[in-house]
Amino acid sequence: MTEWDQRFNENEYIYGKDVNEFIKNNYDYIKEGGHIACFAEGEGRNAVFLAKEGHPITAYDQSQVGIDKMQRLAEENGVFVEGHCVDLTKEPVQTETFDGAVMVFGHVNKEDQQFLMENIRDSVKPGGTILIEVYSEDQIAYKTGGPPVTDAMYRPQDILHWFDNDKILHFYYGEADRVEGTRHTGLGHVIQIIAVKESA
Repeated sequence: MTEWDQRFNENEYIYGKDVNEFIKNNYDYIKEGGHIACFAEGEGRNAVFLAKEGHPITAYDQSQVGIDKMQRLAEENGVFVEGHCVDLTKEPVQTETFDGAVMVFGHVNKEDQQFLMENIRDSVKPGGTILIEVYSEDQIAYKTGGPPVTDAMYRPQDILHWFDNDKILHFYYGEADRVEGTRHTGLGHVIQIIAVKESA
């Protein structure tokens, strides 16, 4: 059982069942009814919300326990979400397949961050939209969620670099209040990006 399997291996949804606020407020940048990939989706709160809004969903996470909980949450809500257990820092997913992609608080070590972001970007068709919210390195001082080490947090200049060939519709580096289950518990420091993929 992996570290994330152990974290998710309880009845409670540790990040709650409600969609992330950034996704809720911005998902309509993705074309109506478009196929969306959800990366590092965990227990499925964002995937299920987007499915309820009429989007076909393919979700990826490294935890099979998380994927199983996502399927139960989808069933509770009367929707279908296709789930895949994948190490997104090592295994590429389908390329140029999706109309949009989202990732919320998908934290990996610095050495793996570029591969993960390229995986997300490569999965989307040209003209598709990518929505990402992650904690910045400044989050360490807030102690309201995310890994307790700077190495697993993100830097704004890296995020901008990974999407520098794309059209940036929104970029934010600053404070945001996030109360999501028991693991995100208040004011934190985030990086947000909404980007339209310009080309392969």
